[in-house]
Amino acid sequence: MSQINPIQLQKFLKGVDYPASKNTLIENAKKMGADENVCNSLEQLPDEEFEAPIDVSQALSKEQKKHH
Repeated sequence: MSQINPIQLQKFLKGVDYPASKNTLIENAKKMGADENVCNSLEQLPDEEFEAPIDVSQALSKEQKKHH
């Protein structure tokens, strides 16, 4: 899994109403044209509610560190 640019990630999550579930984030990213790498990364997130975009970025960062 390659690193995801946090700014690029927020583009794919534009329009999400927070708090948002992992599934909501994935669906929104797909609608916004996210590639397979971004969607796969979002799939790795814990199954929880995210309060804000920064929470998503921090959770993704933790997951990516685990896999390296």
